Amino acid sequence: MPERRNYYEILGVGRDASPDEIKKAYRRLARQYHPDANPGDPTAEEKFKQINEAYAVLSDPEKRARYDAYGEVGGAADLGSPFAGIQDLFDMFFGTGRPRGPRPREPKRGADLRLDLDITLEEAFSGVEKELEVPRVERCPICDGTGARPGSPPATCSRCRGTGQVETVSDSLLGRFVSIRTCPTCGGEGTVVTDPCPDCGGLGRVRRVRHIRVKVPAGADSGLRLRLAEEGEPGTRGGPPGDLYVDIHVRPHRFFRRDGDDLHCEVTVSFIQAALGTLLEIPTLDGSARVKVPEGTQPGAVVRLRGAGMPRLRGGGRGDLHVHLDVRTPTGLSPREKELLRELAAIRGEGVKEKDKGLWGRVKEAWNS
Repeated sequence: MPERRNYYEILGVGRDASPDEIKKAYRRLARQYHPDANPGDPTAEEKFKQINEAYAVLSDPEKRARYDAYGEVGGAADLGSPFAGIQDLFDMFFGTGRPRGPRPREPKRGADLRLDLDITLEEAFSGVEKELEVPRVERCPICDGTGARPGSPPATCSRCRGTGQVETVSDSLLGRFVSIRTCPTCGGEGTVVTDPCPDCGGLGRVRRVRHIRVKVPAGADSGLRLRLAEEGEPGTRGGPPGDLYVDIHVRPHRFFRRDGDDLHCEVTVSFIQAALGTLLEIPTLDGSARVKVPEGTQPGAVVRLRGAGMPRLRGGGRGDLHVHLDVRTPTGLSPREKELLRELAAIRGEGVKEKDKGLWGRVKEAWNS
């Protein structure tokens, strides 16, 4: 696997460098390490390739954003050949003075959007369809995205003559220097709006709130991300719209605790029920279920009900329901209940606190002794 290069270090700029700073660093290094300025020096040639590679990424906003986020731009296809555009490089440093034709303005994909959606555990169990309010930028319906008042089309930019680019020619020690940059007047569009659309103010876009319905599948859990294709912001120059991503968050439940596809709950039983065994009926997300408590159940015991948990999002079947038994000791016993428990303790040979005989009983016992 080829070693990943730090493009910022190659150009000698910081990660917060502006496009102008990146361009200046590239020009300075390209002049220094150009093969024609270093004949027969393979080290300079390799450095020159790295400089071109770094500039190809950092000069492109989209490639730079992907590089900053992931440390790469998706492979060699995104970078292009180290010698791609070599004629442009010769023109930059040893310009021949030949005119350049207009470069096509490529369509650009719209931005992706992301929303959070909270649902209940019951909705996650059965699946649910929700309506979302999605604020987004859309193509202006009045001017159809041109930014110009209807009947007043955009005019060709007088500065770049519709090419979207301007050239600056100057002389340097290495020869004629030709610099090409995006036209600052039209922003590279090649046209300017002289009579703006009254609805969007010449921007060609307006902010709207759109209502979109999304289906959440049964078994959804927090962290699930749903993709709604082409429901993001519209593209420019005929580019496709972006996508809408919906991040699911399942709210905590008052009775059940979720662990993947399994559910857990806690049920209280008396020590008599735990000792003798019983049959309990407990609620589930799709009705109720009977739980058999075997005799002699100890505190903290867990009874598992197979297939009573959450539906599996990928694959058939359901998880399990784990019922945690909380054995409670009774309080506020009546005299008769205490007597019966003492009899049980005597039968089992277990020592317990003696019954309080009261003042008269203790005096009588002392007299008889």
